[in-house]
Amino acid sequence: MNDLVSKPEAASGQDFVAALRGAAPYVHAHNGRVFVIAFGGEAALRPDFERLIYDVALLHSLGVKLVLVHGVRPQIEAQLAARELKSQFHGDLRITDPATMECVKSAVGGLRMEIEAKLSTGLASTPMGGARLKVAGGNWVTARPVGVRDGVDHQLTGEVRRIDIATIEEVLAQGRIALLSPIGYSLTGEIFNLRAGEVAQAVATGLGADKLVFVLNSDPDHWKLADETGDAGQLPLSEAERLLAATSETLQLSGEDRALLSAGLAAGRGGVKRVHLIGADADGALLRELYTRDGCGLMFYSDENYEAVREATIEDVGGILALIKPLEDAGVLVPRSREQLELEISFFDVMVRDGTVIACSALFPFPQNQMGEFSCVAVHPDYRRSGRANALLFRAEESARKLGLKKLFSLTTHTPHWFIEHGFGQAKIEDLPMQKQRIYNYQRKSIVLVKDL
Repeated sequence: MNDLVSKPEAASGQDFVAALRGAAPYVHAHNGRVFVIAFGGEAALRPDFERLIYDVALLHSLGVKLVLVHGVRPQIEAQLAARELKSQFHGDLRITDPATMECVKSAVGGLRMEIEAKLSTGLASTPMGGARLKVAGGNWVTARPVGVRDGVDHQLTGEVRRIDIATIEEVLAQGRIALLSPIGYSLTGEIFNLRAGEVAQAVATGLGADKLVFVLNSDPDHWKLADETGDAGQLPLSEAERLLAATSETLQLSGEDRALLSAGLAAGRGGVKRVHLIGADADGALLRELYTRDGCGLMFYSDENYEAVREATIEDVGGILALIKPLEDAGVLVPRSREQLELEISFFDVMVRDGTVIACSALFPFPQNQMGEFSCVAVHPDYRRSGRANALLFRAEESARKLGLKKLFSLTTHTPHWFIEHGFGQAKIEDLPMQKQRIYNYQRKSIVLVKDL
């Protein structure tokens, strides 16, 4: 029996149900979406390559429209070695002479058939049981020669000129998986050796894909680039552009990784909303990246609202209640009913991440006293100690200044030190606006804190 499926990790029924429920929003969101997934030829040499294929099959069964793009570099190297030929590179770009092109043809043909064979698996003892995947391919990539660069003729090394997007869209509409190899054809009948990353970027951009995913040989979590992204590893496209401009020594990336990173950012500039980079080593990395809120790799996003701070709307009431309920139960916040929150919603700001409210706060103005109350500050446990409460305070201060307020005050029983660290000073009940003094709860004995703006 296949060891990959015969010994699954034990999980309690409760853990399974929690994981399935947690993935449900992404199952709904990804259904019918177009994902382009690119992986190098190295992935096919791994003993656990079948795991990646199983996860691709699962994505397809969950309604994702898939385009797969494979690389072939190590397979070409093996063909060259078998024929006692040497690799020729200019920088990290292969020079493809006629003899090398014969190796490219053999490598691409062999690997493509292997991938198609694995996607055709239907044994009941594997996760592919009942999948019945249909794969399609064709002469969808028109290419042109790279030509002479820095005095070096790259011969049959090419670059993408055009992608037959209409035909790929027809294939996806038929429920098939589109499989592309890193080769292209010219109008004169020539064959060109292409970069897989460039093909993936061109296809994702042309399709207006919802996601472009690169499966890398290295682990993006180990890049120095990941140190600046926090645990979740999400970056806006503009920040990722800045990181790409860093020196090779700073990022410590291979030429291949830099090329894929560059292709991903080009796709982002071309309209692909989210580009994911994941390592091949982590089991289930593809599923974890796509079906959990924080994923397990790096993600660059061009849509500004992936994580945003904005004014709350009536649609956010449920999310805010879910966020503050545990704090109310613990006595940290004064309980609010849904009706009260609906009446006060215009005073709230929320921080939303991928559609989920992960933080909130409220600013209640007392214009006659030129003061405002900063209250109901709550951050989801998964996102605490990451500066999000600071961002909400900064927004509240800016809003207060625009309203002509001179001071902020807050009442707290549990977190006075956080307020003090952010410029608040302890004050007296008598320093509060009269309306607030009248309803002050002496049983809670909240500490009064005031900050000059």
